Amino acid sequence: MSAHKAVAVLLALLSAGSLGSTALAEETGFIAATSSELQWKAAPAVGPGAMIAVIEGDLKAAEPFTLRLKLPANTKIGVHTHPVTERVTVISGIFYFATGDKFDPARAKAYQPGDTLIIPVGMSMYGASREQETVLQLHGTGPWGITYVNPADDPRNSKM
Repeated sequence: MSAHKAVAVLLALLSAGSLGSTALAEETGFIAATSSELQWKAAPAVGPGAMIAVIEGDLKAAEPFTLRLKLPANTKIGVHTHPVTERVTVISGIFYFATGDKFDPARAKAYQPGDTLIIPVGMSMYGASREQETVLQLHGTGPWGITYVNPADDPRNSKM
């Protein structure tokens, strides 16, 4: 076999292999999310200026979801609960978080990038960013939602 034919056969095999991997990836629901390509949208349920990027899932459906929340500096998330277990990982910035029925910034612990919180269904919690923007990744099995203990803390109820 000539060198040209050998290269052609090798390229054909490599191409077939990569097509097979792509087909397999599509069959198994493979998702690759690069931070620069996330589609950010306003997250009014979280607070003014907060942004959400859904990576997978329908947040209103009983299915797995993964999302990112971007909190501007000095964002306060009032005492609230979720209808599902929520798994939170700090991606960047510092997230100040505590559980309880009353917002008390002195009780909030600072969580750094890489730190993870797993919060059970219905547990009252609150959080904040302070000096810098904070990005969180949340995942669980939906439907996801947020219910504020005090309706006055729900940013969707504020009159602007």
